[in-house]
Amino acid sequence: MTDQQETYDEFRDVVNMTPKQLESWLDTNESREVGQKDSGGESVGHRSGRRIIDLLNTKKADLTDDDYAHMRKVVGYVHRHTAQRPSGDVTDTAWRYSLMNWGHDPTK
Repeated sequence: MTDQQETYDEFRDVVNMTPKQLESWLDTNESREVGQKDSGGESVGHRSGRRIIDLLNTKKADLTDDDYAHMRKVVGYVHRHTAQRPSGDVTDTAWRYSLMNWGHDPTK
């Protein structure tokens, strides 16, 4: 298996929201309130979520090296962040909202 194939498969495993679900989520206040903000006021995760929608809507044959680099970033973030799961119900937590900005809903 190639590195790109492995990256693609891992990305498809960790991103468990559809483009439509992610787009709807990114429109919420909760989505905009979490994460480290850049100079424009948008969080890194929120911007990543918009890129993930594009990646999910791109044919595999049309993905670029930059796309694969971002996919690896998403996989790494989701793995690191899920390892820090807080105890108790995570439904209405900044932890879950941050992950959802990256296309992963840990309650699914």
